[in-house]
Amino acid sequence: MDILVLNCGSSSLKFAVIDTGEGEVLLSGLAERLAGPEALVSWRRGDAEKERRAIAGGDHAAAMKVVVEVLREHGLQDELRGVGHRVVHGGERFKASVVIDESVVAEIEKCVPLAPLHNPANLVGIRAGRAMLGELTEVAVFDTAFHQAMPKHAYLYPVPYELYSEHGVRRYGFHGTSHRFVARRAAKILGKPLEETALITAHLGNGCSAAAVLGGRSIDTTMGLTPLEGLVMGTRSGDVDPALHGFLKDQLGWDVERTTKVLNKESGLLGISGKSNDMRTLEEAAAAGDERAVLAIEVFCYRLAKAIGALAVPLGRIDALVFTGGIGENSAPIRAKVLGHLGVLGFALDPERNDGLARGSQGPVTQDGSSTALVVPTNEEWMIALDTAELVEATS
Repeated sequence: MDILVLNCGSSSLKFAVIDTGEGEVLLSGLAERLAGPEALVSWRRGDAEKERRAIAGGDHAAAMKVVVEVLREHGLQDELRGVGHRVVHGGERFKASVVIDESVVAEIEKCVPLAPLHNPANLVGIRAGRAMLGELTEVAVFDTAFHQAMPKHAYLYPVPYELYSEHGVRRYGFHGTSHRFVARRAAKILGKPLEETALITAHLGNGCSAAAVLGGRSIDTTMGLTPLEGLVMGTRSGDVDPALHGFLKDQLGWDVERTTKVLNKESGLLGISGKSNDMRTLEEAAAAGDERAVLAIEVFCYRLAKAIGALAVPLGRIDALVFTGGIGENSAPIRAKVLGHLGVLGFALDPERNDGLARGSQGPVTQDGSSTALVVPTNEEWMIALDTAELVEATS
């Protein structure tokens, strides 16, 4: 079944057509710099050369129009059976992917205060898709849905209960589509039924989160009410003392908005290094002797290892630690440093396996007989396509 997957950001629109029967990406592309003078849609059909089309000043609707034109030109539009939309925040309302109707759109709108940078953009993509491909079944796949299996003691904050009951203040978690995908793949690598596995999945990119996945269900994760909580990230601080806001107000006169912006946009790897939020750049700088780049990497790995240790508590055992995301899949030095902190949990790095793992491949990076750590490339688009195909079949 051919499914169009849409991932709509504030100024971008990623798209892909995926054959869920064969697992093949038939066409993929990106519309970027939307609403600006350099707005552009680029795409590639299979292994062919990338093609581009300028849409100067074009918005998401203009980008969707180009996407539909491209699908038609490549003979793919008539083969589509459904459209899967990535939606960042589904609150407590959505525990799984759903077919989109007006009531679903209204619920996604209610979650805008929980994801003010993401949900509005996701809604733009949904509305554009429904306007131009309204004859197709459209499905919302939520980043938060996978973590709705967390028990109450894992997601509640120790604050006045009314903040939760009346305003939804709780831990939601994100990257759920990625965590769900790699947990399934890891179970196959281990040769165990997913329902019998205890995994820690670490999605490491510009945004980072880790999750405890027991029997295929998320029972705890590092991100919280927003994607700011948890691990050190590219520009996000992760966990800090909540009193920091008050301290910076008293000492520097910063208001809540400024501190929140700094914690989201100017912290993490970028904040510590003063150089970059990109781990590749920092690894090169560290190798050249840049002390703050070295420090940023050390803090990143140490904080991640501590979080992995904490996630072992609700699991009771660890069948595998799974590295994924751009950093997790591609940085052998980061994996080595993290595992170096985790000897207490029985992990022993196999340097040859770790260094020799080819880009885009999967497999173990630990010694035989030690606790198992795996690399599993994520594929959120594939997961979105599968969910959409299942719901299309169920509603046909």
